[in-house]
Amino acid sequence: MGDRLRGETSGTISQYVEVLCQEIAITPAFSQPLKTIFFGGGTPSLLSIEQLQRIVTELEKHFGIASGAEISMEIDPATFDLAHIAGYRHVGVNRVSLGVQAFQGELLQRAGRSHSVEDIFAAVELIHQVEIPEFSLDLISGLPHQSLDQWQDSLAKAVAIAPTHISIYDLTIEPGTAFGRYYKPGDTPLPTDEATVKMYQMGQQVLTSAGYEHYEISNYAQPGHQCRHNRVYWENRPYYGFGMGAASYVDGKRFTRPRKTREYYQWVQAGGVIDCDVTPPKEVLLETLMLGLRLAEGLSLTALAKGFGEEKVEEICWCLQGYFDQGWVEVAEGRLRLIDPQGFLFSNVVLAELFEKLG
Repeated sequence: MGDRLRGETSGTISQYVEVLCQEIAITPAFSQPLKTIFFGGGTPSLLSIEQLQRIVTELEKHFGIASGAEISMEIDPATFDLAHIAGYRHVGVNRVSLGVQAFQGELLQRAGRSHSVEDIFAAVELIHQVEIPEFSLDLISGLPHQSLDQWQDSLAKAVAIAPTHISIYDLTIEPGTAFGRYYKPGDTPLPTDEATVKMYQMGQQVLTSAGYEHYEISNYAQPGHQCRHNRVYWENRPYYGFGMGAASYVDGKRFTRPRKTREYYQWVQAGGVIDCDVTPPKEVLLETLMLGLRLAEGLSLTALAKGFGEEKVEEICWCLQGYFDQGWVEVAEGRLRLIDPQGFLFSNVVLAELFEKLG
């Protein structure tokens, strides 16, 4: 597992878990028990079994956890062994998302990943050994020097492993990140826009041919295995987020916690007061469109009319008329949706048009 400090050996992680549990304890509870829990951001697989149990126990005590709840955890290859993954399973984790990213050693190195290709297959074997029922695998397209052949090889290896869910993310160069320091959009090491479009189309063709449903722009699932937690976001339903930089959407309010350790600890000690305004209806509409159109089934026109009025639905359809004609958008079975793959590929263009005309 390399030389990373784990939860059982790091005082910093131990302190963070304690403050996180304090935050959970002072947060107003929902009227119903939690139906999904997602451990993500950073590398949660560095938590000790006891620390994960501590968090789950606090959630159970304060909110309640529904029978059959989906409990997901992001894990990276080479950050856990059999004892840890078996312990996570015992605590209640029934879905894992493995951050594979690529199946070529040179691409993993360029992406700054600490795991090897061998580590990936070892991690998959451990997941199978403890029989975690839901297993998602993450890949990234558009990596520096990534070729179409390499991408095809990664897709083939992912399909051969046969996880119940596969996520494909296109590399985004963000300022301040390792990629942002070494690469700029348009730099030669990065695949061209034409190549990344081909990668997206190839992913769609390979995975749907293998029996995966393309149910969201970046996500594919075997029938009955969609990520229930992420659907909460895409359907713009309320949720709590806990920990540094975590976001919540509760009672019509969006709130993000402090992103730096010291400020976050001070905020929790001060009572975790959330001071923000209810999201205005216009922003709620735009968020509903932006998130809901990511899903293959799109948005119910009846639900949109109920929430925002018939006139607003007519205005939305009028704004999108040009994209109906191009074959990117359609209304079918009472739902407004993007057409796979072209509508998904150009979703940013469609959404930009909606934001400009409705904003």
